[in-house]
Amino acid sequence: MDDGLVVEHRDRTGAVAVYDFRTLPVEDALRRSLARLFAARCVPSRWTSHHSSKYFWLPLQAFTAYLATLDEPVAYIDQLTAGVWQQWRLSRQNTRLGYRQVTAVRGLLLDDPRLSPGTREALARRVLCPRTKEVSFQDAEFDAITSTARRMFRAAHLRITDNARHLAQWRSGVFARGSEAWLLGEALDCLARTGEAPHDTRVRQRGRVLARYARVLGGERPEHTWQRLFLTRMETVALGVLLLAEHGWNLAVINRLKVPQAAPDAGSDGPRIYRVELEKHKRGAGQYFETRNLTDDGAASPGRLITQGLEATVFARAAVHTLSPGTDRLLIWRSAKAPLEVHPQDETGRKSGIGVFGLGISGLTAKSWATQQGFSSSPFRRGRRTVNTLHRRAPGQNSQDTHDRVYTLTDPQVRQRAIPVIAEAAEAVVTQAHATVLAAELRKGADPADYPTATADCHDYDNSPYPGPGGGCGASFLMCLACPNARIHPAHHSRLAHLHHALDNLRTAVEPGQWQRQWEDGHARLEHLKGQLGTAVWTRALADVTDTDRELIDLLFNGDLDP
Repeated sequence: MDDGLVVEHRDRTGAVAVYDFRTLPVEDALRRSLARLFAARCVPSRWTSHHSSKYFWLPLQAFTAYLATLDEPVAYIDQLTAGVWQQWRLSRQNTRLGYRQVTAVRGLLLDDPRLSPGTREALARRVLCPRTKEVSFQDAEFDAITSTARRMFRAAHLRITDNARHLAQWRSGVFARGSEAWLLGEALDCLARTGEAPHDTRVRQRGRVLARYARVLGGERPEHTWQRLFLTRMETVALGVLLLAEHGWNLAVINRLKVPQAAPDAGSDGPRIYRVELEKHKRGAGQYFETRNLTDDGAASPGRLITQGLEATVFARAAVHTLSPGTDRLLIWRSAKAPLEVHPQDETGRKSGIGVFGLGISGLTAKSWATQQGFSSSPFRRGRRTVNTLHRRAPGQNSQDTHDRVYTLTDPQVRQRAIPVIAEAAEAVVTQAHATVLAAELRKGADPADYPTATADCHDYDNSPYPGPGGGCGASFLMCLACPNARIHPAHHSRLAHLHHALDNLRTAVEPGQWQRQWEDGHARLEHLKGQLGTAVWTRALADVTDTDRELIDLLFNGDLDP
């Protein structure tokens, strides 16, 4: 920090970003206080990427610009009052930008111990995150996006692999020297090594593909020359869309994908297993990286797209490695311009190109791809929401809480699809709550050790699930059918069939409410028993009803039987 007002932030790659607090429209004392708070975070244990420091710098600029408009400007940090802070909060729009401005500035200010208790309390109050307006794609729209991307990348992959085979044959000496196939192979070899087709070096013809090579290549346009071995920028976006659709990764992760490392499984002929490193810089220091193992063991396997991506970028990656050794990015494309103008494509300050080659996918490029293909918006943000909430139904580089709170619960399609599921579950709960199932066990014959009752035999009277005040069983005989200790065998069938018939008759003789309270559950259990025994057995049981059966059932109805 120079003079206390210029802060340098060195990220984990060694790149330096400079923040000049002298440009903030407040007094020097406040500038120095803010600079110290800012510098305290520009350390490896806090901010390891320029994205983090820029994330806080821009809200600081907005905050100090607001302070400069006050009738009584804040000159020192301990002059910041709860009222001023509340006015600043209210001046921000209820948008993601407004939320970011308030929370970022609050995070910095709370690090300063000189804040008054009242101001600190005001800063600590919860800031509601605005509702997201971003929603998942409709099925038809997302299918159209992925189909377009698949068609575009498949054509590029076939083109590059076809030319790669021709180049491999040339390098192995298959073609006769000087033949058309040999000349094409020589042109491809030059393309692979330099990124350019063999061209004329004479001043007046500089940049033109030599005539003999232009003839075998089919022309001098990009589709005739460098596109034979390299992806275009838009084809790289198509590959990124397919990675999104397959794995639910966001654009920042896809943009930074390193070259996956492959290891054969159980020998050289086994499936290829790729170790994919995923970087998400927003996670915080030391939490950026995850690894996934993706296996390519067939066309539909999760690792097949990785194999195809490696094949489609193999020559671009080799050429970039020659120009800048150590570059390990997966998504590399060839630009139509030579050399490529290098601009930071994201807030990390990383290069977007090396020579004629571009690295990764920028947000602007993704929007351009969508516009060119006739889609209304970039496929990545909404596409990630679509994949993780509707297809995978699992978090993608998020905690379960964030996945539920930010993505699932706020998405209209998720809520709409949940309606029939919730309704079905609620109906099942109600049905189960009202269901009275037969718990008694059906037997082929009586067990001499069981205790006979009016409706069934009891297998364990002393350990009833319905114990009486003095021990034993306190349930009524109608409840026997709901007890797992009860045993029903053919000797009970006629009696229970007669009880079922009597309850049907009773339904018409008493008030509906009384019948439901006293007899409906028992009737339902007998219906369950009737279904289990079958119509033939039940009809025969009704025909076999004895006087003893009738007498027992009469006593049961009259309450003259003791449990």
